[in-house]
Amino acid sequence: MSMVLFALVMRSTDGLPLSATTDYEQDEGLQETKKQIKTLSEKLSTFPSRCSLKTGKFNIHFTSSLGLGYLVVCTENCPNALAFCFLEEMQSQFLDRCDGFLIRNAVRPYSSSDFDDFLQDTKQRYNSPCSLTSKISLADMQSELKMIPTYQLSPEDLRSGFSRRNVLHYKSMTPSQLLEPVSLPGIMSCVLSIFCGGLNLLQGFHAIEGFMQSYNDEDFNDMIAFFLGTAGCLYQFYLFCYFSVRRNSKSFLAFALICLSNICLFELRNVWQILFHVAVAAFMTLQIRLRQLQCKAPGYNV
Repeated sequence: MSMVLFALVMRSTDGLPLSATTDYEQDEGLQETKKQIKTLSEKLSTFPSRCSLKTGKFNIHFTSSLGLGYLVVCTENCPNALAFCFLEEMQSQFLDRCDGFLIRNAVRPYSSSDFDDFLQDTKQRYNSPCSLTSKISLADMQSELKMIPTYQLSPEDLRSGFSRRNVLHYKSMTPSQLLEPVSLPGIMSCVLSIFCGGLNLLQGFHAIEGFMQSYNDEDFNDMIAFFLGTAGCLYQFYLFCYFSVRRNSKSFLAFALICLSNICLFELRNVWQILFHVAVAAFMTLQIRLRQLQCKAPGYNV
């Protein structure tokens, strides 16, 4: 059974619909849910930028940014992370493909109907889990939802809008971003990463001295490579200690930076030295991935 049932892009300032998926569902409950979308769209600008609303056996999820709202209707068994991955892809593709000036000045509904085909294809893809494994990262979205939880709208919010009191309550509900306690392998990875960063920094200063004496391009390139390696090691250490959105992806990029810097230093380091630096970076990347948030925040259904 399909989990993603309906998607809509609208202008958040006045609720004007711009693009939507074709409606093939005849379920009465779904049609009733769509009636609430009109009420929701009229007050979209008063709500937080990421919200969910439960309506019977369906959930409405939406995000808003830059004067636009992106909405999806899902079944109640659809994970929130999957729904917001869908919305994130909707947002990035819509901004990339559609003219902002035309959107701001549109006066008739569904003026961006060229985007309908993309919405329909994406909806079908998200309803086929086998085709998603290499295309979206639910783990990153789950981490983001833990850090910035979705606000659960109530029928009262829908009737009266979002008051300042609700805003303060919503902000106070954000969970602490504490990571799990550090394990022994984690401590080892930190020590080794700082050691490698220190070596790179020391050799970088030696490269500066050589460059100041000879003004050789090779010395300059070596200096840059050493400092990039230092930056990669320190950034991995930071990611291990503190939580951030898309932490796993950032740690992999830092690992790639360290590998690249060592490739550039191939003439100054032997194979064993390069393997040591790369192995330490890979070990640190693994430890960053293993160290997650302490627990799931209650009531956010991520």
